Amino acid sequence: MIRIVSVKFRTAGKHYDFLCDGLSLSVHDQVIVETDRGLALGTVTTAPRECESDRAPDKLKSVLRLATPEDIALADASESKEKEAFEFCLKRIQVRRMEMKLVRAEYLFDASKIIFYFTADGRVDFRDLVKDLAQHFRTRIEMRQIGVRDEAKITGGIGICGRTLCCCSFLVNFAPVSVKMAKEQNLALNPSKISGQCGRLLCCLNYEYETYREYRKELPKCGLRVVVDGHEGTVVSQNVLSRRVTVRREDNSTVEVPVDQLKVLEKPSEKPSTPARSTASRPRNLQTGRQTDRDSKPASRKAPAGHAAEEKASDHPSGQKADFKGSLPARKKSRRRPRRRPANSKPSGDENG
Repeated sequence: MIRIVSVKFRTAGKHYDFLCDGLSLSVHDQVIVETDRGLALGTVTTAPRECESDRAPDKLKSVLRLATPEDIALADASESKEKEAFEFCLKRIQVRRMEMKLVRAEYLFDASKIIFYFTADGRVDFRDLVKDLAQHFRTRIEMRQIGVRDEAKITGGIGICGRTLCCCSFLVNFAPVSVKMAKEQNLALNPSKISGQCGRLLCCLNYEYETYREYRKELPKCGLRVVVDGHEGTVVSQNVLSRRVTVRREDNSTVEVPVDQLKVLEKPSEKPSTPARSTASRPRNLQTGRQTDRDSKPASRKAPAGHAAEEKASDHPSGQKADFKGSLPARKKSRRRPRRRPANSKPSGDENG
Protein backbone atom coordinates (compact mmCIF):
# COMPACT_ATOMS: atom_id res chain seq x y z
CA MET A 1 0.00 0.00 0.00
CA ILE A 2 1.14 3.52 -0.82
CA ARG A 3 -0.17 6.94 0.19
CA ILE A 4 -1.16 9.41 -2.53
CA VAL A 5 -2.11 13.07 -2.27
CA SER A 6 -3.45 15.50 -4.90
CA VAL A 7 -1.72 18.83 -5.47
CA LYS A 8 -2.52 21.87 -7.63
CA PHE A 9 -0.14 24.65 -8.68
CA ARG A 10 -2.56 27.48 -9.40
CA THR A 11 -6.14 28.50 -8.68
CA ALA A 12 -8.57 26.27 -10.61
CA GLY A 13 -5.59 24.36 -11.93
CA LYS A 14 -5.45 20.68 -12.67
CA HIS A 15 -4.89 18.25 -9.81
CA TYR A 16 -1.86 15.98 -9.94
CA ASP A 17 -1.14 12.93 -7.77
CA PHE A 18 2.10 12.61 -5.77
CA LEU A 19 3.51 10.11 -3.32
CA CYS A 20 3.52 11.29 0.29
CA ASP A 21 4.86 8.36 2.27
CA GLY A 22 6.11 9.41 5.69
CA LEU A 23 4.57 12.91 5.58
CA SER A 24 1.58 14.12 7.56
CA LEU A 25 -0.32 16.43 5.22
CA SER A 26 -3.73 18.10 5.25
CA VAL A 27 -5.79 20.13 2.81
CA HIS A 28 -4.47 23.65 1.93
CA ASP A 29 -0.91 22.80 3.01
CA GLN A 30 1.81 24.24 0.77
CA VAL A 31 4.39 21.67 -0.24
CA ILE A 32 7.49 21.38 -2.41
CA VAL A 33 7.11 18.64 -5.02
CA GLU A 34 9.32 17.19 -7.70
CA THR A 35 8.08 17.58 -11.28
CA ASP A 36 9.41 16.88 -14.76
CA ARG A 37 10.49 20.51 -15.12
CA GLY A 38 12.05 20.88 -11.66
CA LEU A 39 10.94 21.79 -8.17
CA ALA A 40 7.55 23.46 -7.78
CA LEU A 41 5.45 24.96 -5.01
CA GLY A 42 1.95 23.52 -4.82
CA THR A 43 -1.12 23.33 -2.60
CA VAL A 44 -2.66 20.13 -1.26
CA THR A 45 -6.28 19.73 -2.45
CA THR A 46 -7.25 16.35 -0.98
CA ALA A 47 -6.27 14.45 2.14
CA PRO A 48 -3.78 11.59 1.69
CA ARG A 49 -5.37 8.30 0.70
CA GLU A 50 -4.07 4.76 0.54
CA CYS A 51 -3.87 2.89 -2.73
CA GLU A 52 -2.53 -0.46 -3.88
CA SER A 53 0.71 -0.34 -5.78
CA ASP A 54 -0.64 -2.11 -8.87
CA ARG A 55 -3.56 0.35 -9.16
CA ALA A 56 -1.52 3.52 -8.75
CA PRO A 57 -0.64 5.71 -11.76
CA ASP A 58 2.70 5.11 -13.42
CA LYS A 59 5.79 7.24 -12.78
CA LEU A 60 4.50 9.08 -9.73
CA LYS A 61 6.71 11.84 -8.34
CA SER A 62 7.09 12.48 -4.63
CA VAL A 63 6.30 15.28 -2.23
CA LEU A 64 9.67 16.38 -0.87
CA ARG A 65 8.66 18.45 2.15
CA LEU A 66 6.35 21.05 3.56
CA ALA A 67 7.06 24.54 2.25
CA THR A 68 9.11 26.71 4.58
CA PRO A 69 8.92 30.51 4.87
CA GLU A 70 12.12 30.69 2.81
CA ASP A 71 10.48 28.65 0.03
CA ILE A 72 7.43 30.93 -0.01
CA ALA A 73 9.65 34.05 -0.09
CA LEU A 74 11.61 32.59 -3.03
CA ALA A 75 8.38 31.90 -4.91
CA ASP A 76 7.14 35.46 -4.29
CA ALA A 77 10.44 36.90 -5.56
CA SER A 78 10.19 34.88 -8.77
CA GLU A 79 6.58 35.93 -9.24
CA SER A 80 7.51 39.61 -8.91
CA LYS A 81 9.83 39.28 -11.93
CA GLU A 82 7.05 38.01 -14.19
CA LYS A 83 5.75 41.48 -15.04
CA GLU A 84 9.20 42.65 -16.19
CA ALA A 85 9.65 39.51 -18.31
CA PHE A 86 6.20 39.98 -19.86
CA GLU A 87 6.87 43.60 -20.87
CA PHE A 88 10.27 42.82 -22.39
CA CYS A 89 8.92 39.91 -24.40
CA LEU A 90 5.99 42.01 -25.61
CA LYS A 91 8.37 44.69 -26.92
CA ARG A 92 10.44 42.13 -28.80
CA ILE A 93 7.29 40.71 -30.39
CA GLN A 94 6.27 44.17 -31.57
CA VAL A 95 9.75 44.93 -32.93
CA ARG A 96 9.84 41.69 -34.90
CA ARG A 97 6.19 42.12 -36.00
CA MET A 98 5.25 38.59 -35.07
CA GLU A 99 1.63 37.50 -35.42
CA MET A 100 1.12 36.23 -31.88
CA LYS A 101 -0.57 37.44 -28.70
CA LEU A 102 1.39 37.18 -25.47
CA VAL A 103 -0.76 36.06 -22.53
CA ARG A 104 1.52 35.52 -19.56
CA ALA A 105 5.10 35.04 -18.41
CA GLU A 106 5.65 32.50 -15.64
CA TYR A 107 8.79 31.86 -13.58
CA LEU A 108 9.43 28.46 -12.10
CA PHE A 109 9.84 28.08 -8.34
CA ASP A 110 13.65 28.31 -8.42
CA ALA A 111 13.77 30.75 -11.40
CA SER A 112 15.53 28.13 -13.53
CA LYS A 113 13.14 28.62 -16.45
CA ILE A 114 10.68 31.20 -17.79
CA ILE A 115 7.56 30.00 -19.62
CA PHE A 116 5.83 32.42 -22.01
CA TYR A 117 2.22 31.59 -22.91
CA PHE A 118 0.84 32.95 -26.18
CA THR A 119 -1.99 32.47 -28.66
CA ALA A 120 -1.77 32.53 -32.45
CA ASP A 121 -3.90 31.54 -35.43
CA GLY A 122 -1.27 29.20 -36.81
CA ARG A 123 2.30 28.08 -36.34
CA VAL A 124 4.81 30.76 -35.37
CA ASP A 125 8.55 30.70 -35.93
CA PHE A 126 9.84 32.13 -32.63
CA ARG A 127 13.44 30.90 -32.78
CA ASP A 128 14.89 34.40 -33.08
CA LEU A 129 12.63 35.61 -30.28
CA VAL A 130 13.88 32.84 -27.96
CA LYS A 131 17.47 33.88 -28.68
CA ASP A 132 16.68 37.47 -27.66
CA LEU A 133 14.98 36.36 -24.44
CA ALA A 134 17.71 33.90 -23.48
CA GLN A 135 20.42 36.50 -24.07
CA HIS A 136 18.58 39.03 -21.89
CA PHE A 137 17.45 36.84 -18.97
CA ARG A 138 20.35 34.35 -18.97
CA THR A 139 18.10 31.39 -18.24
CA ARG A 140 16.12 28.74 -20.06
CA ILE A 141 13.17 29.94 -22.15
CA GLU A 142 10.06 27.98 -23.13
CA MET A 143 7.36 29.25 -25.53
CA ARG A 144 4.01 27.51 -25.08
CA GLN A 145 1.05 28.04 -27.41
CA ILE A 146 -2.40 27.75 -25.79
CA GLY A 147 -6.03 28.02 -26.88
CA VAL A 148 -8.53 30.81 -26.31
CA ARG A 149 -10.18 28.99 -23.40
CA ASP A 150 -6.85 28.58 -21.64
CA GLU A 151 -6.19 32.26 -22.29
CA ALA A 152 -9.41 33.22 -20.47
CA LYS A 153 -8.47 30.86 -17.64
CA ILE A 154 -5.09 32.55 -17.18
CA THR A 155 -6.26 36.13 -17.72
CA GLY A 156 -9.48 35.93 -15.67
CA GLY A 157 -12.37 38.38 -15.72
CA ILE A 158 -16.05 38.91 -14.96
CA GLY A 159 -18.75 37.01 -16.81
CA ILE A 160 -22.15 38.25 -18.03
CA CYS A 161 -23.63 36.91 -14.79
CA GLY A 162 -21.56 39.45 -12.80
CA ARG A 163 -19.38 36.83 -11.13
CA THR A 164 -15.80 35.70 -11.66
CA LEU A 165 -15.31 33.42 -14.65
CA CYS A 166 -15.90 29.76 -13.84
CA CYS A 167 -12.71 28.67 -15.61
CA CYS A 168 -10.44 30.77 -13.38
CA SER A 169 -12.31 30.25 -10.10
CA PHE A 170 -13.28 26.57 -9.75
CA LEU A 171 -13.59 24.87 -13.14
CA VAL A 172 -10.69 22.46 -13.53
CA ASN A 173 -11.42 20.79 -16.89
CA PHE A 174 -13.26 22.11 -19.94
CA ALA A 175 -16.31 20.08 -20.96
CA PRO A 176 -17.59 20.14 -24.57
CA VAL A 177 -20.46 22.60 -25.11
CA SER A 178 -22.82 22.67 -28.12
CA VAL A 179 -25.63 24.88 -29.42
CA LYS A 180 -28.05 22.02 -28.70
CA MET A 181 -27.67 22.77 -24.99
CA ALA A 182 -28.83 26.35 -25.52
CA LYS A 183 -31.82 25.19 -27.58
CA GLU A 184 -32.81 22.66 -24.92
CA GLN A 185 -32.92 25.46 -22.30
CA ASN A 186 -34.98 27.81 -24.55
CA LEU A 187 -32.20 30.40 -24.72
CA ALA A 188 -31.95 32.99 -27.48
CA LEU A 189 -29.39 31.86 -30.03
CA ASN A 190 -27.64 35.22 -29.93
CA PRO A 191 -23.83 34.85 -30.02
CA SER A 192 -23.36 37.83 -27.71
CA LYS A 193 -25.65 36.22 -25.10
CA ILE A 194 -24.40 32.65 -25.10
CA SER A 195 -20.67 33.28 -25.68
CA GLY A 196 -18.09 33.89 -22.99
CA GLN A 197 -15.02 36.07 -22.79
CA CYS A 198 -13.04 33.56 -24.84
CA GLY A 199 -15.50 33.79 -27.74
CA ARG A 200 -16.68 30.21 -27.28
CA LEU A 201 -20.00 28.97 -25.91
CA LEU A 202 -20.53 29.53 -22.19
CA CYS A 203 -19.32 26.66 -20.01
CA CYS A 204 -22.34 27.13 -17.74
CA LEU A 205 -24.65 25.90 -20.53
CA ASN A 206 -23.56 22.42 -19.49
CA TYR A 207 -24.58 22.77 -15.83
CA GLU A 208 -28.38 22.44 -16.18
CA TYR A 209 -28.56 20.62 -19.51
CA GLU A 210 -29.29 17.17 -18.08
CA THR A 211 -31.94 18.59 -15.72
CA TYR A 212 -33.78 20.21 -18.61
CA ARG A 213 -33.67 16.97 -20.57
CA GLU A 214 -35.18 14.96 -17.71
CA TYR A 215 -37.93 17.50 -17.00
CA ARG A 216 -38.84 17.88 -20.67
CA LYS A 217 -39.55 14.16 -21.00
CA GLU A 218 -42.50 14.53 -18.60
CA LEU A 219 -44.07 17.44 -20.51
CA PRO A 220 -46.40 17.07 -23.52
CA LYS A 221 -44.74 18.00 -26.77
CA CYS A 222 -45.72 21.05 -28.81
CA GLY A 223 -48.50 20.30 -31.30
CA LEU A 224 -50.17 17.72 -29.06
CA ARG A 225 -53.99 17.88 -28.74
CA VAL A 226 -55.12 18.17 -25.11
CA VAL A 227 -58.26 18.93 -23.12
CA VAL A 228 -58.27 21.74 -20.53
CA ASP A 229 -61.42 22.30 -18.44
CA GLY A 230 -63.54 20.55 -21.04
CA HIS A 231 -62.13 22.55 -23.96
CA GLU A 232 -59.84 21.15 -26.61
CA GLY A 233 -56.61 22.88 -27.53
CA THR A 234 -53.08 22.50 -28.83
CA VAL A 235 -49.86 22.78 -26.87
CA VAL A 236 -47.84 25.70 -28.27
CA SER A 237 -45.01 26.18 -25.72
CA GLN A 238 -43.43 24.67 -22.61
CA ASN A 239 -42.06 26.07 -19.35
CA VAL A 240 -39.73 23.31 -18.22
CA LEU A 241 -38.74 24.58 -14.77
CA SER A 242 -42.29 25.49 -13.63
CA ARG A 243 -43.70 22.34 -15.31
CA ARG A 244 -46.42 24.32 -17.08
CA VAL A 245 -47.46 24.47 -20.74
CA THR A 246 -49.27 27.05 -22.85
CA VAL A 247 -52.37 25.77 -24.68
CA ARG A 248 -54.12 27.51 -27.57
CA ARG A 249 -57.85 26.84 -27.60
CA GLU A 250 -60.11 26.65 -30.62
CA ASP A 251 -61.15 30.30 -30.16
CA ASN A 252 -57.43 31.31 -30.50
CA SER A 253 -57.17 32.18 -26.80
CA THR A 254 -54.14 30.93 -24.86
CA VAL A 255 -53.93 29.72 -21.30
CA GLU A 256 -50.99 28.47 -19.22
CA VAL A 257 -51.84 25.48 -17.07
CA PRO A 258 -49.88 22.92 -14.99
CA VAL A 259 -49.16 19.55 -16.48
CA ASP A 260 -51.35 17.65 -13.99
CA GLN A 261 -54.46 19.54 -15.21
CA LEU A 262 -54.08 18.36 -18.80
CA LYS A 263 -55.69 15.41 -20.47
CA VAL A 264 -54.02 14.15 -23.60
CA LEU A 265 -56.51 13.80 -26.45
CA GLU A 266 -54.32 12.31 -29.11
CA LYS A 267 -50.71 11.77 -29.85
CA PRO A 268 -49.05 13.67 -32.73
CA SER A 269 -49.38 11.62 -35.87
CA GLU A 270 -46.27 10.79 -37.74
CA LYS A 271 -45.92 11.88 -41.31
CA PRO A 272 -47.00 9.07 -43.65
CA SER A 273 -44.24 7.77 -45.77
CA THR A 274 -44.62 8.62 -49.47
CA PRO A 275 -45.64 5.45 -51.32
CA ALA A 276 -43.53 4.41 -54.22
CA ARG A 277 -45.17 5.19 -57.55
CA SER A 278 -45.94 2.23 -59.71
CA THR A 279 -44.24 1.93 -63.05
CA ALA A 280 -47.59 1.88 -64.84
CA SER A 281 -48.40 5.44 -63.73
CA ARG A 282 -45.18 6.90 -65.04
CA PRO A 283 -45.30 8.67 -68.42
CA ARG A 284 -43.51 7.30 -71.40
CA ASN A 285 -40.96 8.94 -73.61
CA LEU A 286 -42.47 9.50 -77.05
CA GLN A 287 -39.22 8.75 -78.82
CA THR A 288 -38.02 5.70 -76.87
CA GLY A 289 -41.30 4.44 -75.46
CA ARG A 290 -39.64 3.87 -72.08
CA GLN A 291 -41.16 4.89 -68.77
CA THR A 292 -39.61 7.94 -67.12
CA ASP A 293 -39.98 9.60 -63.73
CA ARG A 294 -42.17 12.72 -63.60
CA ASP A 295 -39.55 14.68 -61.66
CA SER A 296 -36.59 13.70 -63.82
CA LYS A 297 -36.14 15.13 -67.28
CA PRO A 298 -35.65 12.55 -70.03
CA ALA A 299 -32.36 12.70 -71.78
CA SER A 300 -32.77 14.47 -75.12
CA ARG A 301 -31.37 12.39 -77.92
CA LYS A 302 -31.71 13.20 -81.55
CA ALA A 303 -32.56 10.31 -83.81
CA PRO A 304 -30.03 9.71 -86.56
CA ALA A 305 -30.99 11.12 -89.92
CA GLY A 306 -32.56 8.69 -92.31
CA HIS A 307 -33.99 6.35 -89.68
CA ALA A 308 -37.52 6.08 -88.33
CA ALA A 309 -38.31 5.58 -84.67
CA GLU A 310 -40.03 2.29 -84.03
CA GLU A 311 -40.85 0.52 -80.82
CA LYS A 312 -40.64 -3.13 -79.93
CA ALA A 313 -43.87 -4.90 -79.17
CA SER A 314 -42.62 -5.95 -75.72
CA ASP A 315 -42.04 -2.28 -74.71
CA HIS A 316 -45.45 -0.90 -75.72
CA PRO A 317 -48.41 -1.42 -73.35
CA SER A 318 -50.71 -2.56 -76.19
CA GLY A 319 -48.28 -5.26 -77.22
CA GLN A 320 -48.14 -3.91 -80.79
CA LYS A 321 -45.58 -1.96 -82.70
CA ALA A 322 -46.00 1.79 -82.58
CA ASP A 323 -45.27 3.80 -85.70
CA PHE A 324 -44.27 7.38 -85.04
CA LYS A 325 -44.15 8.60 -88.58
CA GLY A 326 -45.40 12.01 -87.65
CA SER A 327 -42.62 12.69 -85.19
CA LEU A 328 -39.62 11.62 -87.27
CA PRO A 329 -38.96 11.61 -91.00
CA ALA A 330 -39.63 8.35 -92.83
CA ARG A 331 -36.78 6.22 -93.95
CA LYS A 332 -35.66 7.03 -97.48
CA LYS A 333 -35.19 4.30 -100.04
CA SER A 334 -31.66 3.81 -101.08
CA ARG A 335 -31.06 4.42 -104.78
CA ARG A 336 -28.28 2.47 -106.33
CA ARG A 337 -26.71 3.43 -109.60
CA PRO A 338 -27.05 0.81 -112.36
CA ARG A 339 -23.97 -1.18 -113.10
CA ARG A 340 -22.21 -0.19 -116.28
CA ARG A 341 -22.12 -2.96 -118.85
CA PRO A 342 -18.89 -3.67 -120.75
CA ALA A 343 -18.83 -2.59 -124.40
CA ASN A 344 -18.19 -6.08 -125.85
CA SER A 345 -20.93 -7.76 -123.85
CA LYS A 346 -24.29 -8.63 -125.45
CA PRO A 347 -27.60 -7.52 -124.01
CA SER A 348 -29.47 -10.15 -122.11
CA GLY A 349 -32.68 -11.46 -123.71
CA ASP A 350 -33.71 -13.03 -126.98
CA GLU A 351 -31.03 -12.95 -129.68
CA ASN A 352 -33.60 -12.52 -132.42
CA GLY A 353 -34.77 -9.29 -130.89
